[in-house]
Amino acid sequence: MNDSLPRVLYLHPAAAFGGASKSLIELFTRLHSLGVQGTVVTPDGPVCEAFVKAGMDVRKVKGLSQFDNTRFSHYRRLRWIILLREIFLLPFSLAAFWHLRHEKFDLLHVNEVTLLPLAIFAKWLLRVPMLVHVRSLQRAPGSGLRTRLVNAWLRRHADAVVAIDHTVAATLPTDLPLSIVHNGLGIENDVQTLSARRADDPVRVGFLGVLIPLKGIYELIEAMRILKARKVNIECLIAGENARKLTGLKAWALRKLGFADDVCANVEQMISDYGLQVQVRMLGFIADVRSLYPQLDILCFPSHLDAAGRPVFEAAFYSIPSVVALTDPMPDALLHEVTGLAIPHPDPELLADALQRLAEDHVFRQTLGRQARQWAEENFVIEANAQLMHDLYRRLLSKS
Repeated sequence: MNDSLPRVLYLHPAAAFGGASKSLIELFTRLHSLGVQGTVVTPDGPVCEAFVKAGMDVRKVKGLSQFDNTRFSHYRRLRWIILLREIFLLPFSLAAFWHLRHEKFDLLHVNEVTLLPLAIFAKWLLRVPMLVHVRSLQRAPGSGLRTRLVNAWLRRHADAVVAIDHTVAATLPTDLPLSIVHNGLGIENDVQTLSARRADDPVRVGFLGVLIPLKGIYELIEAMRILKARKVNIECLIAGENARKLTGLKAWALRKLGFADDVCANVEQMISDYGLQVQVRMLGFIADVRSLYPQLDILCFPSHLDAAGRPVFEAAFYSIPSVVALTDPMPDALLHEVTGLAIPHPDPELLADALQRLAEDHVFRQTLGRQARQWAEENFVIEANAQLMHDLYRRLLSKS
């Protein structure tokens, strides 16, 4: 690495304060302490202020064009219409890079593989090595022309490819310059576990994340209906904001295409219809979720994406086991009956069975929680993972 402080240009596609945003902020905060200077090109939104607080130079843009070939969101049928949005955003994206062409950068860090076509242009313009961060499950290698094309682009243009875990890595070709760096979490060493409550208090299960159908929120409400009928002493806290709050003609058109459903309103209607006002509480957006974890006994992540999300790892630091929809969990995603319970798909009956088992077996639940914390400390401490990324930066820069 050069004697001068390395300057990295980050491309980040999301304006919302979601898991990928939090992970990049956690990572850069530690990299900054190791001497990395960062500029981030990102859509204008709530995440920008957090990037600034982390020490990044933020360049706002209307949006960044993406090409989505992920396993569950790849273009098909009506989803091809989404490409119109990416085409609309393309001039703004290209202009953002054109304005950066005279600035000095040492490395390009692409924070999601969906930005790859745009990143290739940025790499050509800036003449720097490129690291592509793969955070989502990809379509299996060889599954169609688009997948072969994306993988060919990665082979030709990516100087390094980073998968966030072995589950994601398994969806990528084996001949890529691939590393696995977990999403490290900056959890204080003195995190508090759930304070003692009365024996007759309900067990609390938490759901954290943006409210979209793919996260399994509807199935969780159905599971709570089943648990109420079984008279299980359990309650659910839901923390998250609506993915889309649109009005007017655009909202009408997107709803007709199935892209702008008001999930929050739907969930509230389900709670009312099922009489779950006591069993389910909607908390809305919580800026600091660390204030919520000490209130929970179980974390539920019933995603349709067949992957464990950031809340699973965060909860583990608080000695909270998880129920996760995973068909074949990798050791760095979930250890079934060791750090939590895996169900093969987000079925309400399966969710209810797993939650009931943990709710009614206090000793088993606490044992899983202790083991979850040990597992998290071995895999997801931010300092260790940030050092791995920093070492990768150094190798790339030494070659360049």
